[in-house]
Amino acid sequence: MKNIKQNPGDKLGKPRLLILGCGDVGLRLLALLKQRFRVFAVTSQPGRCAELRSVGAIPLVADLDQPATLARLARLAQVVVHLAPPQSAGEKDRRTRNLAAILPERATLVYISTTGVYGDCGGALIDETQVLAPHNGRARRRVDAEQVLRAWARRRNGRLAILRVPGIYAADRLPLARLEKATPALVAADDVYTNHIHADDLARIIVAALYKAAPLRSYHASDDSQLKMAEYFDLVARAFGLPLPPRLPRAELEQVVSPMLLSFMSESRRLQNRRIKLELGVRLRYPDVPSALAAMGRGK
Repeated sequence: MKNIKQNPGDKLGKPRLLILGCGDVGLRLLALLKQRFRVFAVTSQPGRCAELRSVGAIPLVADLDQPATLARLARLAQVVVHLAPPQSAGEKDRRTRNLAAILPERATLVYISTTGVYGDCGGALIDETQVLAPHNGRARRRVDAEQVLRAWARRRNGRLAILRVPGIYAADRLPLARLEKATPALVAADDVYTNHIHADDLARIIVAALYKAAPLRSYHASDDSQLKMAEYFDLVARAFGLPLPPRLPRAELEQVVSPMLLSFMSESRRLQNRRIKLELGVRLRYPDVPSALAAMGRGK
């Protein structure tokens, strides 16, 4: 996605960039981009406007669930980062469908998807050519979003990159509450591989994708970790001086955890991340969870 063009008539001489879903990762991304772009951040909460303005964005109040509020976004920016998740129910991502209806011709768009689109891979090491096989409504809505945006890109000559993202963590995004509650993990024989990316590295991967991604290309925005889920919890617990979580066989664990948590414990896969390194030129600041915990001053 090279040669990002300046919007005609932008008096500040900067290309405009639109962020949808400007939460934690969006704010980290904003810090990296605000010197290069005039950044517009969409929020459905008017109370967030002062916060967004204070960190260098131009806030816009709009709601992806309300198509009538999106008209002002049409043709506003030729560069878009779509971080907003789908709504919580249904088979289709109505939010992305509403956005695609107003995206301009020849826009550059980076969409933040999820590795849940692959479903359970039995712990296999997979790349981005793996067949999509979502196992739940949340993942099926993500597949729908990817398909809708691919159709938009082909129809309107857009330049789309899809980042499939695993579990995001950072110093303030660790499972400490879960560990303090002694929520059980799976015994080793039943445990699943899980994948991770530090929030700062994800923001840097998004920037790289804006400039270097091939059109209609998907990428695993994942670090080098090869951890099972309980191993991840153990690392964090030891780093913060918390008890290790108890272990239960799957049949027993199913009786004590929420359906959503159980869904995460029912899919196992390992991700190859060569594309972000070879094609986007990404050098991970936090190549794995232990190195990140060490950088936090918590690694042991």
